[in-house]
Amino acid sequence: MSAAPIIRMPDENKGVMLRGHPLVFLVTGKDTKYTSTFDWTIPPGFATGLHVHRVQEETFYVLEGECVWHVGEKTIHATPGTYLFIPPGVQHNITNVAEKPAHVLMTVSPPGHEHYFEELARLAARGAPDPKALADLRNRYDTDQISALTTNE
Repeated sequence: MSAAPIIRMPDENKGVMLRGHPLVFLVTGKDTKYTSTFDWTIPPGFATGLHVHRVQEETFYVLEGECVWHVGEKTIHATPGTYLFIPPGVQHNITNVAEKPAHVLMTVSPPGHEHYFEELARLAARGAPDPKALADLRNRYDTDQISALTTNE
């Protein structure tokens, strides 16, 4: 773990490509013991499906675009400036409902979720991931998947 400040310049793209869009790793478990921070470009129509984390806390801050989050019993139509904090145990999903990419700043605490995204990108690069491989990946990274699809808005 580094004891030095971490500075990422705009031309540094340390991260992965998911569905043709970047998920940039700004700070990871290699840098800190407290949180990972990601700059996530969410493709149009992308949906995470309803899921819950047993341990991880997540935050999302919408910079550009429009997404719908289902968080617990609430449905949030998120536009730029919307901030969400999702504690462990709260079911949620994210769907980009716009025709253009959404741009979101995301944190996951404790860190380590970058490894999930690295493995997911490798699975996705081979085509539609095998459901068993995807379920195993999610289970290893504190994600209980509840549904494959989100509600269309």
